[in-house]
Amino acid sequence: MSHPASMTEHQSSSRMQTSQKKPLVTVSMPAFNSERYIAEAIESILAQTYQNFEFIIVDDGSTDRTREIIDSFQDPRIVKVYSDRNRGLITTRNRIAQLAKGKYLALLDADDRAYPDRLEQQVAFLEANHADLCGADHWTLNQVTGQIKSSKQRHSNADIHALLSVCSPVCNPAMMGRIEIFRQFPYKASYLHAEDYCLWTEIALAGYRFANIKKKLITYRLHSTQTSVNHFQAARNVFSEAQADYLRRLNIPKKCLPRALPFLKRWKYGIQFMVLINQKIPNISIGANQELYARFQFRGNGLMTPFTRMERLLAASFSSLIGRF
Repeated sequence: MSHPASMTEHQSSSRMQTSQKKPLVTVSMPAFNSERYIAEAIESILAQTYQNFEFIIVDDGSTDRTREIIDSFQDPRIVKVYSDRNRGLITTRNRIAQLAKGKYLALLDADDRAYPDRLEQQVAFLEANHADLCGADHWTLNQVTGQIKSSKQRHSNADIHALLSVCSPVCNPAMMGRIEIFRQFPYKASYLHAEDYCLWTEIALAGYRFANIKKKLITYRLHSTQTSVNHFQAARNVFSEAQADYLRRLNIPKKCLPRALPFLKRWKYGIQFMVLINQKIPNISIGANQELYARFQFRGNGLMTPFTRMERLLAASFSSLIGRF
């Protein structure tokens, strides 16, 4: 990560940091050529019911009207940081974590929207020591089609740790966690385009507790200019590498890597995987175990679908039982 002085050309805030009490929450918003959505994203944070926060917005060398839009907001909670050139999302996120004065860091991208009680809900959850980091249920809005879908989250620490073996079970811009965790585990430049998944696996392996709040707290926007859309294959390659490393560090053999297999092979390697992961991570729910075993099955089974569902349920139930002993 670059030295702080090299990252920031111009940093401004309409408040003196020393004149107010220390904020409990720092909201992180990196921005690059985000003129279309950033005003709505900023407004959604300023409208929060929870007030004790600072809001660090970094314009990472945008060439559109992003900086002009940021400048139009004069709220005293905003800290504006302007980079002389585009240094990338990973460097920018890590920079904000270093600047943060809050006990907790809340993430939100410049193209998403937080609901008014987002910070209030997450602060209460973390202050009650239910977890070290928490996400939330959310809506996903496809900006091209206008279709909006409800997330299908798992909420317990065990389920999230387990599902990290096959996907990213937390939504990055919905996350809030203790600031020292983000400083201890910065986003890695070597994991470009799947940096969030790689971060969560590192944190999980270190033993920190995750949760997803059972309430929709953000709208996550999908659009054609999104990094995850434009670099899909590169992200998949990085994900596969990080996934293999996560399983290796859980001492799960490479032959048990979750992937579609014929019936006899998935009954052999799939069940072996299920037993091992339930022994490593106790208290995985039957629902999460079904999601795990589904990765060993083929999609589009036609008339065989009821049988594959039954197989999945049996494997999940057996594995859940194993994890209790």
